[in-house]
Amino acid sequence: METKYDVVAIGNAIVDILADATDAFIAEEGMTKGSMQLMFSPEQADALYARMNPGQEVSGGSAANTVAGLAALGGTAGFIGQVATDQLGQVFAHDIRASGVDFTTEARDGEPSTARCLILVTPDGQRTMNTFLGASQFLPASALDEEMIRAGKILYLEGYLWDPEEPRAAMRRAMQVARDAGRRIAFTLSDVFCIDRHGDDFRALIEEGMIDILFANENELKALARTDDLDAAIAHVQPRVEVLTVTRSEKGALAFQGGQRFEVPAEPIDEVVDTTGAGDLFAAGVLYGITRGIPLDRSLVYGAVCAAEVISHIGARPRADLKALIAEKAAA
Repeated sequence: METKYDVVAIGNAIVDILADATDAFIAEEGMTKGSMQLMFSPEQADALYARMNPGQEVSGGSAANTVAGLAALGGTAGFIGQVATDQLGQVFAHDIRASGVDFTTEARDGEPSTARCLILVTPDGQRTMNTFLGASQFLPASALDEEMIRAGKILYLEGYLWDPEEPRAAMRRAMQVARDAGRRIAFTLSDVFCIDRHGDDFRALIEEGMIDILFANENELKALARTDDLDAAIAHVQPRVEVLTVTRSEKGALAFQGGQRFEVPAEPIDEVVDTTGAGDLFAAGVLYGITRGIPLDRSLVYGAVCAAEVISHIGARPRADLKALIAEKAAA
């Protein structure tokens, strides 16, 4: 079957609500700064929303941010995720399609509402996320567009969506569809809390050869490998996947392929405004390069450029012309 898409992603369909916050507010709310925690009821989400400073609504969701970034680079992408038939669901659907990504998942009637993530951004640009998964956790296998999955060069999955049972089963089905079609599978570990809850599943997928391209940050990789030593974690995981990338915040990123090690520094920017989406856009740049047969060291540069752009403003979707930024970097 001919491929139509560079990447088809499955993830949480979320609308982010971002607001400035102080370190003191984060502490008062009992949150761990820079982490993500789940909220299990709309009442809990509404109560926090009422205590927040004025917010800004921006469509988000980790995998959705990645394919939006890939489309901004000129790639082709599809997205599968569940929204409800409500206002936030309409916002999400409009935004993902307007970014150039195909989105065909039918909206779900009734409760719960479309997922939202209340993001508190401290003066240093760190984001503390509080997520109500809402309708996104009810993505059934029957909602998968299997033809879309078969038409993608790479199936990209986010660890965040592994938490609820129904989408976990859908993602397992999607992985099998992709494998049967001879497609590669990329996976992002998303957050240490995902590994705390589902690390055994993730390790099993890697051992079974179901993950070709793995995205992680330092802490996630160490949690996956059950070690406090980054080099030991890399040595354990790297031989088990085709491509391993490890983001290291201001220290840049590492990648490994075929026994080779590659490294890229973080792109300099004037000010870190909001780190939301940095890893998502890094993945967008890397996947864009991989799907075009670009060497991994250059693909890492694409990822670093995309990550730098998104942390320079509020929101996890690119605002600047990513193609122009990549061209400018190549000419430098």
